[in-house]
Amino acid sequence: MAKAGTGKYQWQIMRSLGLQDDEIKNFADVNHWLQYFPPKTEADLRAMGLRVDWRRSFITTDANPFYDSFVRWQFIKLKERNKIKFGKRYTIYSPKDGQPCMDHDRSSGEGVGPQEYTLVKMKVIKPSGVLEKYSKDGVYLVAATLRPETMYGQTNCWVRPDMAYAACRLKSGEVWVCTKRAARNLCYQGFMKEEGNPSILLELTGQDILGLALSAPLAHYKIIYTLPMLTIKDDKGTGVVTSVPSDSPDDWAALRDLKNKQPFREKYGLTDEMVLPFDPVPIINIPDFGDLAAVTVVDKLKIQSQNDRDKLAEAKEMVYLKGFYEGTMVVGEHKGKSVQDAKPLIKKELVDMGSAVTYMEPEKTIISRSQDECVVALCDQWYLDYGDAEWKKGTKEALDRMNTFSDDVRKNFEMTLGWLQEHACSRTYGLGSKMPWDESWLIEGLSDSTIYMAYYTVAHLLQGGTYDSSKPNVLNIKAEEMSLDVWDYIFLKAPFPAETKIPKQALDRLKREFEYWYPCDIRVSGKDLVPNHLTYTIYNHVAMWPDTPENWIQGIRANGHLLLNSEKMSKSTGNFLTLSEAINKFSADGMRLALADAGDSVEDANFVTSSADAGILRLYTFIEWVKETLADESLKKRTKPNFHDDVFLNEMNLKLAQAHDAYDKLLFKEALKTGFFELQTARDKYRELCGEDGMCRDLILKYIEWQCIILSPICPHVCEHIWGLLRKPESILSTDWPKAAKVNLTVIQQSEYLMEAVRDFRLKLKAALAPPKAKKGPAPAASEPPTHCTVYVAKSYPTWQCTILDTLKEMYKTGVPDNKAISVEMGKLPELKKFMKRVMPFVAFMKEKVESSGLSALESSLPWDEMKVLEENLEYIVNSLQLEGCKLSWSTELGEKGEDCKPGQPLIAFRSEPSVKMTLTNNQPHSGLFSLDLGILDGDTVNKITTRLSRTERAVKDGKKISLYRWTDSTLGPRKVPNLENQLQGLTLIPSEASFSVDLTKGVVSCDGVELGAGIVYRSMD
Repeated sequence: MAKAGTGKYQWQIMRSLGLQDDEIKNFADVNHWLQYFPPKTEADLRAMGLRVDWRRSFITTDANPFYDSFVRWQFIKLKERNKIKFGKRYTIYSPKDGQPCMDHDRSSGEGVGPQEYTLVKMKVIKPSGVLEKYSKDGVYLVAATLRPETMYGQTNCWVRPDMAYAACRLKSGEVWVCTKRAARNLCYQGFMKEEGNPSILLELTGQDILGLALSAPLAHYKIIYTLPMLTIKDDKGTGVVTSVPSDSPDDWAALRDLKNKQPFREKYGLTDEMVLPFDPVPIINIPDFGDLAAVTVVDKLKIQSQNDRDKLAEAKEMVYLKGFYEGTMVVGEHKGKSVQDAKPLIKKELVDMGSAVTYMEPEKTIISRSQDECVVALCDQWYLDYGDAEWKKGTKEALDRMNTFSDDVRKNFEMTLGWLQEHACSRTYGLGSKMPWDESWLIEGLSDSTIYMAYYTVAHLLQGGTYDSSKPNVLNIKAEEMSLDVWDYIFLKAPFPAETKIPKQALDRLKREFEYWYPCDIRVSGKDLVPNHLTYTIYNHVAMWPDTPENWIQGIRANGHLLLNSEKMSKSTGNFLTLSEAINKFSADGMRLALADAGDSVEDANFVTSSADAGILRLYTFIEWVKETLADESLKKRTKPNFHDDVFLNEMNLKLAQAHDAYDKLLFKEALKTGFFELQTARDKYRELCGEDGMCRDLILKYIEWQCIILSPICPHVCEHIWGLLRKPESILSTDWPKAAKVNLTVIQQSEYLMEAVRDFRLKLKAALAPPKAKKGPAPAASEPPTHCTVYVAKSYPTWQCTILDTLKEMYKTGVPDNKAISVEMGKLPELKKFMKRVMPFVAFMKEKVESSGLSALESSLPWDEMKVLEENLEYIVNSLQLEGCKLSWSTELGEKGEDCKPGQPLIAFRSEPSVKMTLTNNQPHSGLFSLDLGILDGDTVNKITTRLSRTERAVKDGKKISLYRWTDSTLGPRKVPNLENQLQGLTLIPSEASFSVDLTKGVVSCDGVELGAGIVYRSMD
């Protein structure tokens, strides 16, 4: 079960994993992690039954000199090809760690990047209060906006009265007012004198700066004021917000509230002159919304105040998207231009005139593994130029050729290629290889393993059977001998290196390994790596093998994370299960079965412990069934397959093909569903349908073989065990996938028809046996079960219905017709006039069938013999309904009532044949079997009576193991005291071929002409 601990510190978590304090302290040395966990990981994976070439295992840091040499070679090549550059760039940065914080260095915010804003400077015209002493320096409220083109429409500036703000000094000498969080970001982007020092002069609240008169760049109004907005958040932007009520529903709702509510203005010390003269300014014309879009939409949605959050969110979505893509500027120098075209031009003007700057901050909160809130910093860095147009073009081509196994994953890749530009590939400390040309930098963890699949091809010849290549290898090559020319020769088809001491034979062997195995057919990883590491993998393959696209990666399969019992796994909450614990609790195959069943798509999979328990039971039951089947001598050898054999064989071929297709797509849940669960259902159905004829031995043995092979990728241990029970000479892992024959879908359709028909018969039988509802008084007794039935089959639809079907077929050729058009068309047909009340109900019925079964439902008859299928399965129908007999007839015998019977939908009528009650007595001591009254029908056989007995007496499990005896003296025999020493005294065995007859008038039962008297004796052979 999951751990119940609540450890939140690493020491506590490691204790919960079974580590002792003396061991834990060793992890202070980072290299101890590399020595401790790899062998334990391998041991757990071996216990799981992972089929891996462990010789190719290695660690990916400079502690492994061969891999370190490989990474250095890769980066030198990238630099030579101008893919790696150096310079200042914006990156997510941890001030506490003093270096960029890449995705794998984060405890939250993975995949989040920098967000660019335009920081608009609104000058305080006459600083007062706590800001008065900085008036000579120039005091500005700075607002971060994503919509610089709307600055023409500013009517005021928003601040939150209870929010904490700070006044900080820039290296230019100006004083800016914003939140401390924003100031922290600014001081890492070159705005302050000292990097990392936000130069905060004083702290203040929003209340302190309400009512300030401001000069806002490009604004229609020369003076605007700071006003209160209560919904501003301090985790985004600067806490200062420009107000453009013409195009922002939030701004208009808040400004309107202030205009309409004098007490609200008075509460915050605002005069009427600060609010009332300021009306929305038309700046952008948006089709359907006009040039005051926010006002129009707020009125349209009947938004009453700024507190209507849901409606305001809807309004914002309506205005912003349509405004950006369809809006046209109606003011300023760019009047007449689209918003898309004008936006970058207006931003540039604001920056050039000194009224705005570019400001960056994380899109969302990012917390590093050291629990530091990250900022965006402008850093000197080595970076991979993923924005390079030619490189991006080649990567798009590689993606187009690649199998992503999911449209969602492909779209994610395409979206990433759309925004990805430079990526910092260096950091100052941690584990990894050093930058070859500047060893003061380390190559960061998402960049040093982008083509390591190529290293796998030669790792077994270089690692010497160790993770860190600490032992000599089979080729006697040393890491220092792996020069750039040597790697070029192995991977890039370069000439043989003249200076190398490595024998050509050894290098040729390495080269052959690479050329044999490459390209990489598939890379499997988590979905969180699609927007970073996996995209970098495609880029780097293109960069390293630009002229040999046959070496580009062929496929990437991304999977979701793993939930445990529908909740996120977490050591700190206790909802956590290690691999070794899962194996110990559920067995390797039980765990693998539950994992396969946990989910297939990029959505998070869900490992359910109850499903794992059920899986173990299912596997055990399968093994036991195989043992019983192999020992069962009653299985038949048939020279000619019957209907049920044919159905089962075709279902086996179908499930085999479906499972193969699912495995090809790495859809293990689907493979398990079709290749195990549904195949076992088909087997169970086959066993039930075979009845007394029994299953075909050769076919059931083939099923066991195929079932083992299909299931072996998921449950190899169980399947190998069963393979041994089948006395196969080789391992199941060496066995080829079975060759599926062409599937006869008609046979499967016939079987599905039979199962659906019998299911419908059962429901009708249940309805027939249900007692009628009593209006008053005691409930009436349930009806006696019928003994026989008649099934009516329709050869085709009635003539008037065939006319409708032909008409519908023509109408469906141009698409799905609506009921109005159908009604008009049917009204034109004279042969339907007397059936018009029944036409549209029949049309509705057939449209439903088309929706579920396709256009074949409009055929007037079935493409196969329905009567023949039922005839071949009469025994199954009778046994399923627990009847004594079944007659088949054509629906035409019912006259007009037969119109309710349609091809593929037979009707059933139940009836009871007259019988004579007889007492059946069991005279076996301690058997648990008792006397009971049983109806005997004329023409009954021993088999029919024992079958009826097993249905009536639950303790009788198998009617075939019951023998019937008559009293030799039918008058005195039942009256004599039983002889316990000789229980068969006075009894005569009734032969299995005997026939029973009844005289309904006298109420007498005879067997082969001998009257049986009041009853007979039955005995069990168990």
